[in-house]
Amino acid sequence: MCRHLAYLGPPRTLHDLLYAAPHALHVQSWAPRMQRHGTVNADGFGVGWDPGPVSGQAPEQNGPAEPLRYRRAMPMWGDASFADAARAITSGCVVAAVRDATVGFGSEESGAQPFRADRLLFSHNGAVKDDSALVHTFAAPPPEGALDARAPVDSAPLFAHTVRTWRGSGDLPGALATVVRQARECSEGRYNLLASDGTALAATAAGDTLFTLHEPGGGVFVASEPFDDAPGWHEVPDGSLVVATRDGTRIHPIG
Repeated sequence: MCRHLAYLGPPRTLHDLLYAAPHALHVQSWAPRMQRHGTVNADGFGVGWDPGPVSGQAPEQNGPAEPLRYRRAMPMWGDASFADAARAITSGCVVAAVRDATVGFGSEESGAQPFRADRLLFSHNGAVKDDSALVHTFAAPPPEGALDARAPVDSAPLFAHTVRTWRGSGDLPGALATVVRQARECSEGRYNLLASDGTALAATAAGDTLFTLHEPGGGVFVASEPFDDAPGWHEVPDGSLVVATRDGTRIHPIG
């Protein structure tokens, strides 16, 4: 199992988003409070972020940029260099995860999420009981340019089908809901998916905890568990899809 978090709102440093709170994602790498499966998320971590406009370019040159990423096959608490660098990296759209590898899969960097394709950042918090069935249904052929769809981890076929469905429809929340419904037809599993296209966050609560938080300044978080004990956190009911923008959140049944 894993813990993941996404943020959309006014630009903030990665250090503020991932390290500063009492129970930040950094702390959840060794001491998650609500994790139902597994105890320590020591098998890697990753952060993806929107780089924003490129300094020195004219506005018409600043088209949508591919998100940037930092991923390691080590515990988040062991990477002091990234903790320092995170103080200098600012973004208004971030997806991050700490990993507890599923039994049978290794802890190499390619399995650390978020995965990336075009403007999409994707994370899966869960595990698949019959990975072979999912691979047979979802993975081949892998979507063009989605190299993470080849990662040796049970999240890869879910990512592959998400990319394929999202590219075909342009509807990110609908793509996540479709993937969860179809995945459940192939295999039992826990399918908490989290994704961003740079303009909105979408996530499913399908077997594990999920929470949202709106800040007074307009920022919104979607996370596996709260990073502090402040009021304002709302749990997303299991079996639900949440869509979060700077204007608010909407919750629908996955169906």
